[in-house]
Amino acid sequence: MVQSEWIPSGVDISVPSVARTYDYMLGGAHNFAVDRALGERIESMMPGLRNAARVNRAFLGRVVRFMVDRGVRQFLDIGSGIPTVGNVHEVAQAAAPGARVLYVDRDPVAVAHSELMLLGNDDAAVVQADMREPDVILNSDAARRLLDFDQPIGVLMLLMLHWVPDDADPHALVARYRDALAPGSYLAVTHVTGDNQGENLADATDAIKQSNSPDQVNLRSHAEITRMFDGFDLVDPGLVGCGEWRPGGPGDIAAEPDMNMLVYAGVGRKR
Repeated sequence: MVQSEWIPSGVDISVPSVARTYDYMLGGAHNFAVDRALGERIESMMPGLRNAARVNRAFLGRVVRFMVDRGVRQFLDIGSGIPTVGNVHEVAQAAAPGARVLYVDRDPVAVAHSELMLLGNDDAAVVQADMREPDVILNSDAARRLLDFDQPIGVLMLLMLHWVPDDADPHALVARYRDALAPGSYLAVTHVTGDNQGENLADATDAIKQSNSPDQVNLRSHAEITRMFDGFDLVDPGLVGCGEWRPGGPGDIAAEPDMNMLVYAGVGRKR
């Protein structure tokens, strides 16, 4: 696919993008030299961070299969990024044909490529919106078409809530989504933490500020992230290092033990 087919007009590709840098970290092909340079700089500050990104991606696959096994047939992926191997609709629809997926991202590059990737898939769509606009997302035409809020929905907020500053009240934001869900719905969260890291993490987050994201990473503690599951019952093993949440094999766990604890991961079931 040539660049003009997946980069919307008006996007400055000389400025690194968080979405494209993450795509690079995952081994994807939808990134540019500036994104790869940012990724390498971050990796040099925190060796093994690329593996942590891949551990987070492996968690996505495990948690979607977990939800499908418990009868969930519709998913809302908030902050989905640029689609790459192992997306929600690929995992869910392989396990349960006909499963419906709504992706949400505010990055125009991520949305443009998602639209191309989802052509011909009537059971999946993407909405361009900021996660801090739940009413826009939940009342969108795509949400009305794909999601039945009277039935359980699997909501994924992976590597997203640490972009929400404290003054925007991330706990209240999650609660607004929770209140729209039927009992038996699930929430999956991964969130960067400083609990187990040193100064290198601060250096790496400073480098992210050079990307196109106007936000900063907000590191939160185990207790602060656990509060985001108010109204949900955490499923075993609770809120743990991303690589420690029901690992299925060596590929689910980073080679560097610290990388397993850079990101907390948890899944809750709405009461």
